[in-house]
Amino acid sequence: MNARIRSTLTTAITWALVLAFFFPVAWMILNAFKTEGVAASSPPVIFFDATLENFRRLGERGISGYMINSAVASIGSTLFVIVLAFPAAYALSIRPVGKVQDTLFYFISTRFLPIAAGILPLYIIFKNIGVLDTVGALFIVYTAMNLPIAVWMIRSFLNEVPFEVIEASRLDGANFFKEMTNIVLPMVLPGVAAAALICFIFAWNEYFVATLLTSSAARTVPPFLASFVDGRGQFLASLSAAATVAVLPVILAGWIAQKQLVRGLSMGAIK
Repeated sequence: MNARIRSTLTTAITWALVLAFFFPVAWMILNAFKTEGVAASSPPVIFFDATLENFRRLGERGISGYMINSAVASIGSTLFVIVLAFPAAYALSIRPVGKVQDTLFYFISTRFLPIAAGILPLYIIFKNIGVLDTVGALFIVYTAMNLPIAVWMIRSFLNEVPFEVIEASRLDGANFFKEMTNIVLPMVLPGVAAAALICFIFAWNEYFVATLLTSSAARTVPPFLASFVDGRGQFLASLSAAATVAVLPVILAGWIAQKQLVRGLSMGAIK
């Protein structure tokens, strides 16, 4: 009986926490279909006549261009990060190089410096080479920001691979490339997918760099969302509609990769 009570209480608390975390998202989606007056009313209005006017305004303000910029910078940098991180993690795990711990510390130490301290040199460099306010500049920065995280995560996944499997593949005549791509990669693919999704989310949500290194041509979704708050006030309904559209790619990516993500996160990286 005590075990059943504890199980019931655990389930109830879990559902309460889930609903508490989901409630702000649900309220944001509801506000997206309200008028500005209804969204800003006090007390809050739950039952209302839904409207798509806020989404129409987003189209008029060119949200599609911001979404494309975010998608190109985020997806492109994530793919490039994985291409670079997997061989690097492989060299630090399966075929370890000398002074592995020093190398790992160097990778993660690049995250110690606050981005605010390096934004001015980046701005000057990108301006001098003519890539300021381009998606390419964001691609470079996002790759550099996410590469250390991906290397550490993928290396943790690679540490879970039984070395006997690798030795058997070598005895069967597999060369280095086949060993890495045909034997090891399929075994850690869930972990790689988890690392890729996390890098994509970090890049998609990045605000500071996107605001300071872009002005119009390459501006992404996070600075676009901030434009709904100005001196005239906060346009809650329009901001909720824009935020709803902005989170859809992340939700879609997580839904597509959910099986790989669950398996990857249980392989030893952040369990």
